[in-house]
Amino acid sequence: MYPKLFSIGWFSIPTYGVLVALGFLAGLAIAMRLAKKMDIPAELITNLAVYCAFAGILGAKLFMFLFDWQHYLEHPGDIFTIETLQAAGVFHGGFLAALVTAVVYIRRHHLPTLLTMDCFAPGIALGHAIGRLGCAAAGCCWGTRCNLPWAIRFHTDEAAPVPLNVPLHPVQFYESAANLIIFGILYRAFHKTHRPGEIIGGYLILYSTARFIVEFFREHEQSLAAGLSLTQWLAVGFFVLGVTIVVRVRQITTVPAQ
Repeated sequence: MYPKLFSIGWFSIPTYGVLVALGFLAGLAIAMRLAKKMDIPAELITNLAVYCAFAGILGAKLFMFLFDWQHYLEHPGDIFTIETLQAAGVFHGGFLAALVTAVVYIRRHHLPTLLTMDCFAPGIALGHAIGRLGCAAAGCCWGTRCNLPWAIRFHTDEAAPVPLNVPLHPVQFYESAANLIIFGILYRAFHKTHRPGEIIGGYLILYSTARFIVEFFREHEQSLAAGLSLTQWLAVGFFVLGVTIVVRVRQITTVPAQ
């Protein structure tokens, strides 16, 4: 765990926050580059990214409270703690809030809905890959016990209440690697002939599959439904949405994006 880049007295720079910021900037740079290729105004893309970022933060926090509602109902004061403020929240909640925000913004500014989302999909994967490294630095989102050679051990709970000196699955790195691979696949696919919507649909399919698998190696306190965590059920829902988008656009779209 390396929760702080450096500290001067009471002031410190959190590693997690820096990596999340770098992930956002990297994702935005990719989105702007792809949007330029599709002749979508850069200013609109930047504004959309900022709005989605704020919506994502709020959505992730809200889902975090909903997932652990019993704890926060019994300990309402925990809502306003530093630990809660620093917590990343639930990614799918943030993604859902950002997705709704994107649809509203895109329609209001008369942008091509699926094509605009396609421009963002590879950048989302890249930004998420970088952000998960921040989770590893902070010690959050840790894995289950692991006896494999690549297990990791945390020696301080300064940033998160992670089990100490116990070999754990490095699920943060699993997910980061998966997102990096997804980025490569989507970025390459974008530059090939494709129908509008196939890239964002592909992202939903690929990431949901990866997250569903990673969840089996992650330690969490979510309640289970039919043997699956709430996050896995959300992944199933987004997977179905991705498949629906891809199938639908292939049925109704005859002119592929270049």
